[in-house]
Amino acid sequence: MVYTGIQKPNNRIIAAGVPLIQELNIETVTNMYPGRLVKKGTNDSDIVINTADGKPIGWLGYEQTNPVFRPKDPISIYGAEAQVAVLNGGGFYIRAMLAESENVGKGDPLVAGDNGELKAAVSLAVKEGTDTADEVEGATPELQGSLVPGGQVIAYAEESINATSGATEIIVRSVI
Repeated sequence: MVYTGIQKPNNRIIAAGVPLIQELNIETVTNMYPGRLVKKGTNDSDIVINTADGKPIGWLGYEQTNPVFRPKDPISIYGAEAQVAVLNGGGFYIRAMLAESENVGKGDPLVAGDNGELKAAVSLAVKEGTDTADEVEGATPELQGSLVPGGQVIAYAEESINATSGATEIIVRSVI
């Protein structure tokens, strides 16, 4: 038998591995689909959908959520005030959403996009014939801190996906 990689699971979002699980409350239901990135809401026990400039705390779970609050399938949105599983800890494979207009290959690093989706990580390229930080294309010499442009790497693509015509499901290896 030939290994073909991680397969998309049926009626689940975890393809392999075991995430850590927190049970938190949905503060705002907008875009609260299983497999989307979420961030802290008003209180530590609340979550909202993550944005490109947000600080994601994990992935919105599905099969780990109490059936009382779980939507009918992993492509349906959660309801208001649901208590849901939020998954983190890294080292697991999850069915996530790649943002529209993105095109990634297996192994590519991914960062947070809007609507809890992922986008390709930004890479800085040095202009030909230059060798100083001030001349790095797209960089500002005054940058400080440890985050890379586009934010921290959230996951790595486990399959090659072209989402140029619309947001598309993708299996990723979580690192958060």
